[in-house]
Amino acid sequence: MNVNMRISGLVSGIDVDQMVKDLMKAERIPLNKLYQQKQYLEWQRDAYREVNSLLLSLRDAALNLRLSQTFKGRKVTSSNENLVTATAAAGASSISYTIQKVSQLASAAYKISAGSLSKSASQKIDPAKSLYAQMDLLANGDKIDWKMGGYVKETISLASPANTVELSHLAGNVKWDAESIENMEIIVNGKMYRVVTDPGQLNDQTVYLDLSGEKAKLQFNTAIQGSVQAGYFVNELKKEFTVPQGGGSVFSLSPYTELTGNVITVRDKDGNEKTFTVVTGKDAPDAGEVLFDSATGRLTFSESLAEGSVFSVGYQTRYFSFGIQTYNEQGEAVKDIITVDASASLNVIISEINKSSAGVVAVYDSFTDQITLTRAKTGNFNNNPAEYGGQEIVTIGAFLNDVLQFGGVPEYGGENAKFMINGLETERFANSFTIDGVTFTLKGTFDAAQTGSPVTISVTTDVDAVYENIKAFVDKYNEIITKINAKLLEKRYRDFPPLTDEQKKEMKEQEIQLWEEKAKSGLLRSDPILSGALNSFRLALYGKVENASVPEEYKFLFNIGITTSTDYSERGILVIDEKKLKEAIEKNPDAVYNLFAATGQTDSEKGIAQRLTDSVDRAMNAIYEKAGKAYWTEDQYTIGRVLDDLNDRIDRFEDRLMKIEARYYRQFTAMEQAILRSNQQSMYLMQMFGGYSAQ
Repeated sequence: MNVNMRISGLVSGIDVDQMVKDLMKAERIPLNKLYQQKQYLEWQRDAYREVNSLLLSLRDAALNLRLSQTFKGRKVTSSNENLVTATAAAGASSISYTIQKVSQLASAAYKISAGSLSKSASQKIDPAKSLYAQMDLLANGDKIDWKMGGYVKETISLASPANTVELSHLAGNVKWDAESIENMEIIVNGKMYRVVTDPGQLNDQTVYLDLSGEKAKLQFNTAIQGSVQAGYFVNELKKEFTVPQGGGSVFSLSPYTELTGNVITVRDKDGNEKTFTVVTGKDAPDAGEVLFDSATGRLTFSESLAEGSVFSVGYQTRYFSFGIQTYNEQGEAVKDIITVDASASLNVIISEINKSSAGVVAVYDSFTDQITLTRAKTGNFNNNPAEYGGQEIVTIGAFLNDVLQFGGVPEYGGENAKFMINGLETERFANSFTIDGVTFTLKGTFDAAQTGSPVTISVTTDVDAVYENIKAFVDKYNEIITKINAKLLEKRYRDFPPLTDEQKKEMKEQEIQLWEEKAKSGLLRSDPILSGALNSFRLALYGKVENASVPEEYKFLFNIGITTSTDYSERGILVIDEKKLKEAIEKNPDAVYNLFAATGQTDSEKGIAQRLTDSVDRAMNAIYEKAGKAYWTEDQYTIGRVLDDLNDRIDRFEDRLMKIEARYYRQFTAMEQAILRSNQQSMYLMQMFGGYSAQ
């Protein structure tokens, strides 16, 4: 094996390493120039990409000028804002509306419970505590129809049309008393059906509950398909427990529940079973027992059950149900059945009402000890006196009607807004409504026939808003071309090339920063792509728009008060004559819009914004070809290909320098070896001559 050994001046006393380093500095000069050229190109590429970011923001500004809402902002004035106000969407017609009278404002239906919920004014119920625990405090607590069992919701998906749907529970397991049937919820694809037990009442709004078979069935008048949601009551609920990691002996059901069996069988992970007898009324269970506390729903086993063991419990909850029905804008009934168990407080019940689909807000007032129910929407949605006397809020069940005392109480409100607009008497569900893009808000009643003062709503072009939109574009254009012009005129300091790594090591950070500011200056000076882009922008802005949608007096940008600065040093920035532009907008906003946004097959037919967008796209594409995008590979753009070539040249030069350095070391090693041999010969001769002399 040949090993090249370096003898670094041991014989000659020369610092060979420093000599080679100095020699290599001279050899690296061409390589440093390649690195500097690479750095310069990278800076130039990044400078181009910065310009493209500017052009992208200019393109966005031009695109905004092509949107109708930019030019069709509307201002609305009311002759009496205390009675009627209005707003208008962009594009609403410039028009005036006259409201001759408002005979009635829309109101939301509401009901107030008949009396106090509590028996005694001195000992009222606590709305945060369980109602079941406060039965003796309720004035009509004995009228709560507590049931034992549970409420089940199931979803049945029908892949094909069918008239009959089978429920999953046996008919004998379902409580089919009249109230339970009334409180059943059957919803098909969002449509609610009323449950009937007489097949003669079956129609498109009802569903017949068939109890004749082994399982309960729902029969529809016409075939249905999709999702059927059914909610109904059962005698018994089931819950399965899995003993958690580490084992356990205490498990919980809902408070105020009752078990339906006397024993609980526990099966461990190996399949072994053990039976525990259910006991109550004790402080602790004996061996083989499980203590059940109905008030808390707690199950306490006499021993810790092994991790992973399972057991199921059949139980019944104390619960009651009630319903609230309202109507939608089509007059269709919207009913929600609410079921709560014995642990529920009045606050919980109110919360359930408020989040129900019926759209009713319940509020309990502790001072009066009464509750109000209010429709979340204003208006009269139930025009049929045969439907619960035309009420908007229908309370269903003993809890609402007897315990909360809403049975037979009067209903207030629930009226439509009634008014006359442009001679037409009409109604709306709400006091705010929209006609042809104009949203009116009625605030008070009046009759111009008596007062002689109708309310006039005038919709006009919002000149200030349109002006500000155009000004924002002009400001953006001026900002961007100013920055591009600065890059085109930026001085190039050729005496400040990019620093090499060796040079940076010998300089302070501030010195490096100041140097690189000079080195980066003028990267895009007199660049033909940018110069051509600015010329293209000027042509796009100043050319005549030959489009039939633009009147002759609006064909040029200067026609609406936008010209170029007379100061040559500002190099083409735009100047706005505010008065002239606002006059043009007020006189013909559509013409101003079309001047910017018109479309056409040729450049002359296109509006200014479309021309500018096209010019910006061409400039950006030219820059992409030159400097690429951040995620492009180097072979996809011009500068990248040059950089790729430079990298290859740098790699080859690095290899060459390694060989040169190795050659220098070989030469110095040979010199050292030659000196060593010469010294050895001299010593030999000296010894020889010295020996003869001694004889």
